This record gives sequence, C-alpha cells and structure tokens, in this order.
Amino acid sequence: MKDFAKLEEKLGVVFKNKNLLTQAFIHRSYLNENPQISLGNNERLEFLGDAVLELAVTEYLYEKYPEKSEGELTSWRAALVNTKMISAAAAKLGFGDFLLLSRGEAKEDGKSRQYILANTFEAFIGSLYLDRGYDPCRNFIKNNLLGELGEIIAKKLYKDAKSRFQEVAQEIVKITPVYKVLEERGPDHAKYFTVGVYLASDLVAKGGGYSKQEAEEATAKAALEAKGWQ
Repeated sequence: MKDFAKLEEKLGVVFKNKNLLTQAFIHRSYLNENPQISLGNNERLEFLGDAVLELAVTEYLYEKYPEKSEGELTSWRAALVNTKMISAAAAKLGFGDFLLLSRGEAKEDGKSRQYILANTFEAFIGSLYLDRGYDPCRNFIKNNLLGELGEIIAKKLYKDAKSRFQEVAQEIVKITPVYKVLEERGPDHAKYFTVGVYLASDLVAKGGGYSKQEAEEATAKAALEAKGWQ
C-alpha cells in the first residue's frame, strides 16, 4: 500500500478518514488482484467529485465574470474540466505515484493513463468533500486548476475542434457534420471508442478516445486537418 501521509503533507491536507483518501486512488483493476482489500474502487467517489468540481468551477466563473453570457461561461467551464486539463493537474500533483492499479494496468501509458488520472482527480475531490466539506474542495480546485483559465481565454482553447468544424462546415459546404461510433473495444472501465465524422454520406475522418466525447473531439481535429480548415 502507498504512503498517503506523504501526499497529505505535499497537499497540505490532513484527512480524518484515511480510508477515504486511499479509496480515491483504487482503480477497479487493483481489486481484481487484491480481493482481500476491504475498500471499494474509486468510481462512486469519482461520480461525486465530478459534481463538486463542476459546481466549484461554475460558482467561480459566475462570480468572477458577471458580464459574460451563459454560453461563454459554459465553454470556459468545459475547457477547464475536460480530461486533458484535469489529468494534467493530477500529474502535476504527483497523483500518478499513488495510483493503486493491477500489474497490467500499471504498464499502460498514454491515453489510458491520462483517463485514469483524470478520474482519480475527481475521486480525490469526492473524498475530500466527504471528509472535509465543500470549502476545502473549492480551495483545492482554485489552487490546482483554475489558474489555467487565463491561458484558456488568451489562446481561445475553449473553442473546441468539434465546434470549429461544425461552424466551418456549415459556412463552406452548408452541411452539419454527423458523428457515428464505428467501433467499441476494451473492458467497460476502459472502453475505447472509434468515431467517424460524415458530411452527408462522405466519411471525412476518424478518431478515437476513452469516451465518446473525447473520440468526437479527436475526430473533429482530424477532419479539420483533412479538409485544410484549421
């Protein structure tokens, strides 16, 4: 088992219920190889943490930018809480050193590890919420995620590829893109989707990801490149 006291020291947070902290880092694959562990996996904590994260980010944006429209704030929030952003935050905090994974899962890297880190970030917020309440969660999110907002706005990273491809496609060829799942593979906890994007009956590009949203975004990026519409 990992020494989570080191993580508490690094984060400046002390949990009253140490099991909650540990559980936030337990991937379901770890329990398959360690059935003697009395704790569950982190998926329910992730579910809770996702809601707390969205609330904290929404509250921050609402208070800080009173002149901005709902649409703009929604785009900014989506850019802040996507898999890439929160997995990067988790990696920066060293969460990868504390993951409890099966031996096979521990060897995985790239997109699979990014997805696990993002889920763990949300699970940690869920465990922090149950142990310490909402205010510590809000402070944690502000200190470790909201600092990225300036770059998101300056570089217009909130304009995702899917939105850009739709705008340009409607402008140039007067067609709304349609996304279709072409393939699903892998176990339920790490399913990989391959998606195609069509303009009318023409398949423009394919892309993949560990969620349909991620796969569609990757597909849109590929379609922008294929059409030369970057």
